[in-house]
Amino acid sequence: MKPTPRRKAREIAVQAVYSWQLTNNDISEVEANFLADNAKRRFDTEYFSLLLRGVATNVNDIDDIIRPLVDRPLADVDHVEKAIIRVGIFELRDCKEVPYKVVINEAIELAKAFAADDSHKFVNGVLDKVVKTFRPDE
Repeated sequence: MKPTPRRKAREIAVQAVYSWQLTNNDISEVEANFLADNAKRRFDTEYFSLLLRGVATNVNDIDDIIRPLVDRPLADVDHVEKAIIRVGIFELRDCKEVPYKVVINEAIELAKAFAADDSHKFVNGVLDKVVKTFRPDE
């Protein structure tokens, strides 16, 4: 099955957040580079930008949500896992039109594709705890 434009947007957003985390480059520069590098791919560019800018703008709040849910300092969390979790938390908190099960499933799939072998379990565990805060009635 072909990935949807939104799924590709999430994938590219996670890669962009990962890049931003490592380089600390200006988010506008990161966004422009990823849009240019993926210009031939069909993806939801607006959703990509929403996720990337949303994470960058709210990173301190998002990290405050993550810290009590992990068993180690945030600095010790793998950069790929951190990027996926940050995007997932932003989406759970700010993109209410996307069902929480979709957000978590997409994050798990991204972890399986890009992170270490059992990372999807860690990502799932963190996002599962966040759902109760931002989507209690869903």
